[in-house]
Amino acid sequence: MPTITAPSNPVSSSSSTLAQVYASIADPLQQVESLLRQQLRSQQPYVDELCRYGCLLGGKRLRPILVLLSARACGSIQPDHLTLATVLEMIHTATLVHDDVLDGATTRRHLATVNSRWDNEASILLGDLLFSQAFYLASSLDDVFACRAIGQATNRVCEGELRQKGTRGDFRLTEAEYLSIIEAKTAELCACSCLLGAHYAAADAATIERLERYGRYLGIAFQIADDILDLVGREETTGKSLGTDLQQQKPTLPLIRMLQTVDAITRQRILQMATSDHRDAHQSLRKLLQQSTAIEYAQQQAHHYADQAARQLDGLSMSDAFDHLHRLTRFAVHRVA
Repeated sequence: MPTITAPSNPVSSSSSTLAQVYASIADPLQQVESLLRQQLRSQQPYVDELCRYGCLLGGKRLRPILVLLSARACGSIQPDHLTLATVLEMIHTATLVHDDVLDGATTRRHLATVNSRWDNEASILLGDLLFSQAFYLASSLDDVFACRAIGQATNRVCEGELRQKGTRGDFRLTEAEYLSIIEAKTAELCACSCLLGAHYAAADAATIERLERYGRYLGIAFQIADDILDLVGREETTGKSLGTDLQQQKPTLPLIRMLQTVDAITRQRILQMATSDHRDAHQSLRKLLQQSTAIEYAQQQAHHYADQAARQLDGLSMSDAFDHLHRLTRFAVHRVA
């Protein structure tokens, strides 16, 4: 598993922003990496290889960062925070491994996905193992608060994923329904990360609630931005398969918005492209979306939720940790990967 450090050769201000955040919690974040290495090992070579490889796909460690920054903003980082940050990253990685199977993705973080390098069966079983090990580790804490919160959050994540699966090909999906789905499947774990960071730093109830809302709004902004990147990003920059939303007929915000704002004839043409099995049709639709105002609208909505996240920090005691939480709201909407 690679050492978490500030990104080298930053390609944008978003990389610089994330580098500052990494640097501010470098020591505890490295302890989380060490704990991940300890947890995801097996005496069985095949299982051990899968576990170690799966952890390379985890990404930016956003959820551990949220646990640690929320803890520091409310007091100090305790051993329980390191455990919880590890647990939430394992759960997040499990969802990514499963998502790659559902999306038929072949690349993540510039590496072959588990389903591409091995097969779908190995991916599903690895995700199951990550979930199981995460809850076992959470149970090592002295109280049950974290297990209950994580269990509730994980249920919502899985429900959100199922809801998204149920809406594939349903191009009548409204913006409100889309937002409800991404709040569950993405924002819930971010909210839980902030809640646990604050709770185990002995913050007061009002502060815990505000940080939980911060994580929820941040997660929504992050997912909208991710859905935009799926349409306008470059695979060599993002390091993962793009265009999968159109291939899987997932109605994300740009497409929902475009369908709402075009005339009946254009809408029918868009629906024909969206429901086609041909890659050329999806490429044409992607270009049409890139040329439309729907992308700009989705970007505005991402900024709106990032601003909402930032507002949750207003009035709280200022500190370096709060500054970095503010920086994350900018990173969520300005990133290129």
